[in-house]
Amino acid sequence: MSSYYPRTKDLTRTRKSVTESPPSSPSPTDKNYRHDRLSRYDSSGESATDKPLGRASSYTRRETRLAALSRQDQDSTTKDYKKMYAEALHENEKLKSRLHDSKHELVKIRSQLDKVTQRHDRISERSTVLESEKREKQALEKRVSNMEDELKVLTELKSDNQRLKDENGALIRVISKLSK
Repeated sequence: MSSYYPRTKDLTRTRKSVTESPPSSPSPTDKNYRHDRLSRYDSSGESATDKPLGRASSYTRRETRLAALSRQDQDSTTKDYKKMYAEALHENEKLKSRLHDSKHELVKIRSQLDKVTQRHDRISERSTVLESEKREKQALEKRVSNMEDELKVLTELKSDNQRLKDENGALIRVISKLSK
C-alpha cells in the first residue's frame, strides 16, 4: 500500500482523524480499501507477498480456475461451432434460393422492360412518322394555298388582259373610223 500512497504528515493526520471518528456504515471506497488490506494479509496478519507459498498457492488456484473455465468454454464452443455451422449452411441455402428467385425475377423484369421499350420505340417511330407526315401535309397545304393564290392572280391577270384587248380593239375601231 505504501507504493500506492506516498507517506506524508497530512496522510497520517487524516488517518488518525478517520479512526477517531465515530463508527458509521462503511462507504464503498472504505470497503475496497478493507478488501485490499484483507487480500494482502492472510489470517495470521502477515503479508501475502512476504510468504512465497501464499503467492504460489494463489497462482495455482487461479490457474486451475482458468483451466476449468477454458475447458467449459472449449466444450461449449465446439457444440456452438457445430450449431453455428449448421445454421450458417441453412441460412446460405435460404440466401441462395432468394438469390435464384431474385435473378429469375430480374430476367422477367428485363424482358418486360425490353417489350415496353420496343413498344415505345414503335410508338415513337410511329409518332415521328406521323409528325413527318403532318409536316409534309402542312407543307403541301401551304403549297396548295400558295398555288390557289397564284391562280387567283393569274385569272385576274387574264381577265385584265382580256379587258385590255377588248378596249384596244375598240380603240382601233374608233381610230380607224376617225381616220376615214
